[in-house]
Amino acid sequence: MDIKKRVLPHLLNISPYVPGKPIQEVQRELGLTDVIKLASNENVFGTSQKVIEAICKAAPEINYYPDGGCFYLREAIAKRFGVKSEQVVVGNGVDELIRLICVSMLGPNDEVVFADPSFVMYKISSMVANATLISVPLKDKYYHDIPAMLDKITERTKLLFVCNPNNPTGTIVNKADVELLMKKVPDHVMVVFDEAYYEYVANPDYPQTMEYFKSGRQIAVFRTFSKVYGLAGLRVGYGFVPEDLADVIHRVRNPFNVNELAQVAALAALDDPEHMKKVIALNAAGRKQLSGEFDRLGLKYAPSDSNFILVDVERDSQAVFEALLKKGVIVRPGKFLGFPTCLRVSIAGEKDNARFIEALTEVLA
Repeated sequence: MDIKKRVLPHLLNISPYVPGKPIQEVQRELGLTDVIKLASNENVFGTSQKVIEAICKAAPEINYYPDGGCFYLREAIAKRFGVKSEQVVVGNGVDELIRLICVSMLGPNDEVVFADPSFVMYKISSMVANATLISVPLKDKYYHDIPAMLDKITERTKLLFVCNPNNPTGTIVNKADVELLMKKVPDHVMVVFDEAYYEYVANPDYPQTMEYFKSGRQIAVFRTFSKVYGLAGLRVGYGFVPEDLADVIHRVRNPFNVNELAQVAALAALDDPEHMKKVIALNAAGRKQLSGEFDRLGLKYAPSDSNFILVDVERDSQAVFEALLKKGVIVRPGKFLGFPTCLRVSIAGEKDNARFIEALTEVLA
């Protein structure tokens, strides 16, 4: 049997997602013991002690299925943000929510508009639904071009994704651009705001999209517990969508799509705002440290409002990435991100940031 002749042909056009290298793989391949990972926009400062205690307490009962509807977690999120629980959806990371909204709304005759480069899962999930991809280049190398995205909308457009802050650049779409988008986007297009990193943003020009949602605008806002809350390994994303769309998403999602420990951990994370404030402060200090070092080295970088920085090393970033690996430092080469001469570096604490800078300086020399 020739499997490739039997699967849906459009699926063969998808390039698989390439994640950052895990620490264990680098240790195994290069025989290293001391390795740091600054590659996957993870919260390197760790999760709340309340989360760890809650997981340990819940662990003896993992022989039971979890709450398939995430009732208590949706209630807690709804209360936190002042919406109805029927407007809250929870998934196995924002990745799953992106996939769910695509398979719920898209078909072969539909179009999807998104910035490029941006988060690759918009493209992959739209391709799974066999929709037509409409990518709009970033302006000035790092920023969403909202007027150009609006110009690409046709009668066939169903979804428009805005990654804010954008991954992989870390830049924001400002209030004026979001206001323009919401003023001019036609009713048949749903705007999806992916705000996985929104907690890290201190920029006063960052838009409050939940105000549009609460006013009744037909938009979706996706956020996550993976970043500032430090639950990347448990995969919990959440979103705010119109009730009718939430109903469809619940019909097409997998049963028990968020496991028991993930639900327990997310609830505990919400209950520890002090830990979140600590992480945000440490990240801000680390971002300032790395930006200062890049300035000293004469390296250009995107003005990040997130927990990572995209820095231009002005040469093949794959070669720099491989040289850094040999020094026990994992970063993300720009080859897979649309920036072949750039590295995307997760922000860490003072010690690990300094180690990365020292290794990078040696490699570039």
